[in-house]
Amino acid sequence: MTQTENRIVRLYGQDDLRVETEPTAQPGPGEVRVSVLAGGICGSDLHYWLEGGIGTIRVREPIILGHEAAGRIEALGASVTGLEVGQLVAMNPSHPCGVCDFCQQGLTIHCTAMKFKGSAMYLPHQQGMFRDLMVIDAAQCHVLPDGTDPGAAACAEPLAVCLHAANRGESVAGSLAGKVVLVTGAGPIGALCVAVARARGAAEIVVTDIQDTTLAVALRMGADHAVNTLKTPDGLAPWQAGKGRVDLVFECSAAAPAIRDAITCLRPRGTIVQVGVAGPTPMPLNVMVGKEILFIGSQRFDAEFADAVALIGSGRIDPRPMITGTYPVTEALDAFDAARDRARAVKVQISFAGA
Repeated sequence: MTQTENRIVRLYGQDDLRVETEPTAQPGPGEVRVSVLAGGICGSDLHYWLEGGIGTIRVREPIILGHEAAGRIEALGASVTGLEVGQLVAMNPSHPCGVCDFCQQGLTIHCTAMKFKGSAMYLPHQQGMFRDLMVIDAAQCHVLPDGTDPGAAACAEPLAVCLHAANRGESVAGSLAGKVVLVTGAGPIGALCVAVARARGAAEIVVTDIQDTTLAVALRMGADHAVNTLKTPDGLAPWQAGKGRVDLVFECSAAAPAIRDAITCLRPRGTIVQVGVAGPTPMPLNVMVGKEILFIGSQRFDAEFADAVALIGSGRIDPRPMITGTYPVTEALDAFDAARDRARAVKVQISFAGA
């Protein structure tokens, strides 16, 4: 690869993913160019590839995928201060407009003109981070200490999602310290919710899934108990006793059976934080009403991105146990194939910069 070449992972439509080369862009005022080292494949990337979109959001023009990435600053645009060439940074994919009604109310997470890297929500699509060299606003770059693993740094975005979920839960249920926590779904978000609950002092953490591989990773991330609900249908009985023993649930699967399990485990006036998303999903409203369950939705993140970077940089949360595969950019299609196999993968990453 020469300095004028930039390998990218571009999607043209359903099942049409290509590794291509395009000219390298120069950073403008207030921008930096980052030599990307690691990029994580998210569930939304898989949906775009496998289905050509997510629900009503469709891929209508070629799009570079990826919104979980870290790399080293390679060049600075004019007027950039506080950053230096060579620093390892995690890149925040969110760029709210700052002027819409929600931004003016301090609810930038609900910005009506959000520019989110690798998103096909609007036309033109927001091009993503799966590329050797990424030009991005300097304000979206968060520095990590020397010696931080780039793969770990690239997990800042999903960790920020989990920190936001925890903040949403604690806003109504109080501190996680001393609480019994259930995490349903042991994918990347579930695994990181486990890590967040452990870091915030949960007394007992239970995680459920239907794959032993993902459950094993969740145990490495800090869970006390792992229950394969497919193999052991009555495995949650200890937490369903009485009217339920669980204080708070991070529901990360969006699967109706998992939601039912979560409600049966919650104590009266317990809290369920819905992190997983899907289409219309049946819910046991009779039990939720009878137990006076608090239901909290949680979407993406805001200031939590900086918090995620700080936690990874300090080593307080180590996401590396959930990275189950790393592929060079030349094998991007193999990486996507591996990422969709939940029997053997949790977080799959693509490596760049000379890979």
